[in-house]
Amino acid sequence: MTKKVNIDWNNLGFEYIKTDFRYISNWKDGKWDDGHLTEDNMLKISEASCALHYGQACFEGLKAYRTKDGKIQLFRPNKNAQRLNSSLRKLLMPEISEEKFIDACKQVVKANEKYVPPYGTGATYYIRPFVIGCGDNIGVGPAPEYLFCVFGIPVGPYFKGGFKPVSMTTAKYDRAAPYGTGAAKVGGNYAGSMLPHKLANEEGYTDCIYLDPATHTKIEEAGAANFFGITKDNKFITPDSPSILPSITRNSLLTVAREYLGMEAIQEDILIDEIDKFTEVGACGTAAVIAPIGCINYKGEDHVFYSKEEAGPVITKLYETLYGIQFGDIKAPEGWIVKVK
Repeated sequence: MTKKVNIDWNNLGFEYIKTDFRYISNWKDGKWDDGHLTEDNMLKISEASCALHYGQACFEGLKAYRTKDGKIQLFRPNKNAQRLNSSLRKLLMPEISEEKFIDACKQVVKANEKYVPPYGTGATYYIRPFVIGCGDNIGVGPAPEYLFCVFGIPVGPYFKGGFKPVSMTTAKYDRAAPYGTGAAKVGGNYAGSMLPHKLANEEGYTDCIYLDPATHTKIEEAGAANFFGITKDNKFITPDSPSILPSITRNSLLTVAREYLGMEAIQEDILIDEIDKFTEVGACGTAAVIAPIGCINYKGEDHVFYSKEEAGPVITKLYETLYGIQFGDIKAPEGWIVKVK
């Protein structure tokens, strides 16, 4: 890096840091403009914007990684672009081409290169693209204008303590409804998760497990991340449901488990009453990567898996393999890596 910033890379949390540049593009009169970089991190929008009143807001999360030889790369950004467009279609918002999406992310990373953490620190550069409905609109309907923005920040582990087991309890609330916006990455889904998260914390747990809203018998998600488990006969199992977010990390772990570790990898219903069939369980997502879950409280009883103190061997291997792919130490499947510089 030609320039340096005064950041303790080894002790970064997951918090906002104002970096130098962000990208912004405006949609008006049926088309997106070319977009540009700006140093201003404040948005000025109409008080009648749909994002503020009716929740027309979608976002994504992906990361840039610095490799051992100093290069910078993105991990499967085309999948983030595809998922964003799926969310946009759900909320009647204009789509963004994969080319425009990836170019915007690259521009932001290049302009803020000094904030991309050094290799070996475990820290990454988290990229947050988002689209909001704005312009004057008071009736319930699609906005007349939209903003597509991308900013990035250097981050450490999402859960304090890094790659160590967390504890969870089953939520008393639903995260999303069948045939609703559960499979879309929209702001309202996360606003609704704040109270269950707070209640879990007050009970001494890191976060909560959400059950399916239709029957409350099947595991759906683990806080703001996807859930997976390792069975006694070494199968990798993750929930199959139309109301959970199609996680890029989870999709990648299915491939890693199957093609790198030789495991049987399955998506199927996971009954909460049968969680003791797992020897190891975890949460996965872009922010958390993989967080081992040491125990899950259900109906007042703590179900302990491998350990409350350390990650199990299979989850550790999954983490090390995915981590190695993302940082360029292990050869990635075709098309997973996009070079920035």
